Amino acid sequence: MRWRLVAGVPEEEVQRLIAVARRRRFSRNEVVFHRNDPADSLHLVSKGRFAIRIMTPLGETVTIGVRGPGDSFGEMALVADGRSRSATVGALEEAETFAVYVTDFLRLRKEHPSVDQVLIAFLAEEVRRQNQLLLEALYLPVERRVLRRLHELTNLYGPEAEIPLTQEQLAELAGTSRATVNRVLRDEQERGAVELRRGKTVVLDPEAISARAR
Repeated sequence: MRWRLVAGVPEEEVQRLIAVARRRRFSRNEVVFHRNDPADSLHLVSKGRFAIRIMTPLGETVTIGVRGPGDSFGEMALVADGRSRSATVGALEEAETFAVYVTDFLRLRKEHPSVDQVLIAFLAEEVRRQNQLLLEALYLPVERRVLRRLHELTNLYGPEAEIPLTQEQLAELAGTSRATVNRVLRDEQERGAVELRRGKTVVLDPEAISARAR
């Protein structure tokens, strides 16, 4: 599998990293790691989707991201020795990752220092993602943020696939209330762009959602 986050990085460097990775399999709702666990590995998603959850200053647990095939999570484990996990990650369905453990990565780096290019690519993508979310939170109306998260989820699950997230989870991803998400989704349903099912959303017109998200 080709991880889109490392496009432009020499293929041999990517293959070196994959060669030291360990395949991990997870069942639906299985936790990969908890917040405050030791940060000991980077995960490259090869199958399925994972939810990233954090605890807010008010003590609430919210979903702030979903990662699917071609994505990664846990990058900081390879650059900050002794850190703890800042989030809890769990599988939303049967899923698999290639886990690169710190000890294996450090051994590989000694032999091939240029493998750092792969890690830099992962970190750069995460910085880009966080910058985008910050700009959206500051300057985009909340309705547009809901549509952008829906557009991203459509890319992860595919057009006309069921997105198995509740409206509460969509609200957490967009940084808004469930009532706002419900209103946006009802409007899109009237336009024929989505179909609402119990605890799920089906995007029927991805192009329309993408256009309005922009």
